Amino acid sequence: MEQKAFDLLEKMYVEMQEIKSNMATKQDLAKVEDKVDKLEQTLILFENKTDANQKALFDGYTQTYEKLSTLEVKIERIEQKIEKQDVEIRVIKSAAK
Repeated sequence: MEQKAFDLLEKMYVEMQEIKSNMATKQDLAKVEDKVDKLEQTLILFENKTDANQKALFDGYTQTYEKLSTLEVKIERIEQKIEKQDVEIRVIKSAAK
């Protein structure tokens, strides 16, 4: 009878140890899940900041391109005026000789 009681206690001890190890594993898993959640939140914040910066950079690029186009038009007008003035100067010089 004593042996049966001892065997039962031993079996109960083994089962309690398994339950204890499972509980520790579940706690570890919960910690890992919390860390994953925090990492996901950090990633989302990072993506939002990155999106805002990309939009700002694209806006800056667009403004630079528009200004460059405007300057090209102005330079073309100035070149046309210079060509016209060169022709007028040649005409005046040839008439003065």
